[in-house]
Amino acid sequence: MRRRSVWAWAVAIACFVVLMIVTPSIPQSQDYHNFADHREFFGIPNTLNVISNFPFFIVGVIGLILCYYGNYFRLSLDGELWGWTCFFVGVAAVAFGSSYYHLKPNDARLVWDRLPMTVAFTSIIAIFIIERVDERKGKVSILPLVLAGIVSILYWRFFDDLRPYAVVQFVPCIAIPLMAILMPPMYTHSSYWLWAAGFYLLAKVEEAADRRIYNWTHHIVSGHTLKHLCAAMVPVFLTLMLAKRSIQPQRQSLFQIWKISWTRIRESRFKGEESNINYTEVSIEEK
Repeated sequence: MRRRSVWAWAVAIACFVVLMIVTPSIPQSQDYHNFADHREFFGIPNTLNVISNFPFFIVGVIGLILCYYGNYFRLSLDGELWGWTCFFVGVAAVAFGSSYYHLKPNDARLVWDRLPMTVAFTSIIAIFIIERVDERKGKVSILPLVLAGIVSILYWRFFDDLRPYAVVQFVPCIAIPLMAILMPPMYTHSSYWLWAAGFYLLAKVEEAADRRIYNWTHHIVSGHTLKHLCAAMVPVFLTLMLAKRSIQPQRQSLFQIWKISWTRIRESRFKGEESNINYTEVSIEEK
């Protein structure tokens, strides 16, 4: 098992090195800071892009309280508490980092926007390893994964190259839904992971369509503001999942559950067709 882990890490590092060699650097575009909505209310620059971060603080603080208040989430695996603590701290810190950035968008402030998000992303990967692969490996991976995320931010800031940060941000976007579907969970309500992933994907679409949405809504709200609100739904769904879930009596992946459900639907449909055929034959014989 240990040899397999070493090989997995070696392959991952080798793939990253090859990626860095064969792909060109990705500098931070300065157009990124030019958001559609520049309106100022109550003396706050870019008001809606600033205050739309407030839900992150609320959800992050609630999640932290419930993690430690009488073990409300019933965290039983070794390292789970540390993983979810890192996640909710990162979520709460997004409110401050993103608000600070949007008051005066530039590269220097963008660091504080991306840093807490990266902590949240990387801690989620560690949580998945704890729950679905191995408790000890997941616990040990929390610190290295969070540090890897921080290093990716520093690398971008000092070398103006987004490639490591892009890996840290987008690998979880692919890995988490796949792991949620294919790997048997220890807990119930695993589908909440997919709801969270869906809202994050919607948030990225809204971010890309920032100005277009601003025009569609007749300058009422921009895509970036909606992006903040949709992204805040990710920790909301994960908090609901933690509150509702229980130990899975029989560990089955979502893919296995869907496959069984689809088989039952096909069988019931086939039986329905078979009974109709028999009824038709009986009716013909009576005539």
